[in-house]
Amino acid sequence: MAKIFRERIYRHYVAAASTPLAPDTLAGLAPRQPFLADIVARHFPPDRTARIIEIGCGHGALLHVATEAGYTNMSGVDGSPSQVAAAERLGIVGVRQGDGLSALKGEADASHDAVVAFDVLEHLDRDELMLMADETFRVLKPGGRWVIHVPNGMAPFAGAMRWGDLTHELAFTPESLAQLTYSVGFTSLACYEDVPVAHGLKSTVRRVAWLALRQFLRAYYVIETGSARGAVFTQNLQAVAVK
Repeated sequence: MAKIFRERIYRHYVAAASTPLAPDTLAGLAPRQPFLADIVARHFPPDRTARIIEIGCGHGALLHVATEAGYTNMSGVDGSPSQVAAAERLGIVGVRQGDGLSALKGEADASHDAVVAFDVLEHLDRDELMLMADETFRVLKPGGRWVIHVPNGMAPFAGAMRWGDLTHELAFTPESLAQLTYSVGFTSLACYEDVPVAHGLKSTVRRVAWLALRQFLRAYYVIETGSARGAVFTQNLQAVAVK
């Protein structure tokens, strides 16, 4: 039944949304570009020829931004036909349709410098998640990195991300990501907040306001638990696990 459910939703993933998931033109990616460019700059390998695969790449927005930043050896796979069709319409190359786990199983041991899972792990159940982690670890080179973006279960409005998509199975915290990554052999994990990226007046005001609000949230957390070490408060969190 779960397979039938996923197939139905993913088949109409782009159209079956209150707001469009994919723009009509590349110019429509502009509102997300500063955020995605920040992900690339902060978390991708510095070598622009690094071999990188994105699992659950959607319509290829992150691949496009990374290519614009000079990365030349990237590919992506997504299970949604409508997302892949959107990538083709936008002219974003390197996106193919397929199951993410199967795609990783088809790659050689220690063949990639990075694996990207951007808004994908939350769509897996726990058994699928562990298999995905095992395969990711296998295909990464020593020192390779797993770049992750997932709903943050400890955020004040965590439910908006956890329940905002019918195909979501999970939300995460830094601690649960540590359980996942260390259990399959990763040697380090760093987690980060999705702080607004300043690229104009409006976004700068949002960033400053968020940083001020964060102090209140941190104080609340310290009062309740005695410590705010490792606390992440944004609705999504970023993480990088290193093999």
